[in-house]
Amino acid sequence: MLVAKPAGPTSHDIVDMARRALDEKRIGHLGTLDPFAKGLLVLVVGRATRLAPFAAEWPKAYDGVIRLGATTDTDDVTGQVVATAPWTGITPAQLADVVGKFRGTYAHTPPAYSAVKVAGERAYRRARRGEAVALEPRAVEIRELEIVAATPPDLQFRATVGAGTYIRSLARDMGAALGCGAHLVALRRTAVGPLRLEDAVPPVQVTTRTLRDAAVLVAHMPRREVDKKERDAVLHGRPIPAGQTAGGLTALFAGEELLAVAEQVGEQLKPRVVVAAD
Repeated sequence: MLVAKPAGPTSHDIVDMARRALDEKRIGHLGTLDPFAKGLLVLVVGRATRLAPFAAEWPKAYDGVIRLGATTDTDDVTGQVVATAPWTGITPAQLADVVGKFRGTYAHTPPAYSAVKVAGERAYRRARRGEAVALEPRAVEIRELEIVAATPPDLQFRATVGAGTYIRSLARDMGAALGCGAHLVALRRTAVGPLRLEDAVPPVQVTTRTLRDAAVLVAHMPRREVDKKERDAVLHGRPIPAGQTAGGLTALFAGEELLAVAEQVGEQLKPRVVVAAD
């Protein structure tokens, strides 16, 4: 299900709305959006929740606004300003140089107010209690980063990033590199892998008629058709001959019905996740 999340509700709020609308408890998503952010929230429903890990590494595309000159404790507009610095001396050449340095892979520290776990507890819970939160940097990939309009102190940008990237952290780090600080004031997710915001529906329009075929989550995998005997084996979790399969993960289909994702082990394809019902 592709949902166009508005600014305001949490991602969990949207999931709860979908659970009520679809009368289905098993609903997850392919990556949260902060309450102030809007855009594409991809929900996985029912047995399709089993396929979510196979789309976990899909890149995500965003547009938004970074504001120079102030750093906040949440790295976004919802937080308290903790530092300010002048931005008026920054030249277009300096800005272009800094933007260029963030393209590619860099060491990226998640925000203190994030869902990253610290000793088994979400970092944001510790931060809300006033505790100091020190998170470890991790490598993230900034595939595309472009300033589409600069009207200082605001920078309108467009970015495509790899899994695990916090756009709030990117805004904070760009501000630090420019020497003036910065925070995120607006964010919209426009794509998750091959899925696009323009194809999404508002939360109030979520119905069973707007559900999509879960096969989209495995469209990047090799596809293998199975016969009736093999179908029965797959639905019961039993391996089938690999045949001419190239190896690795393979999506198993019976006609247009997605049955399972299987992994090649030797000369066999062993179902790793079964989606179709027996």
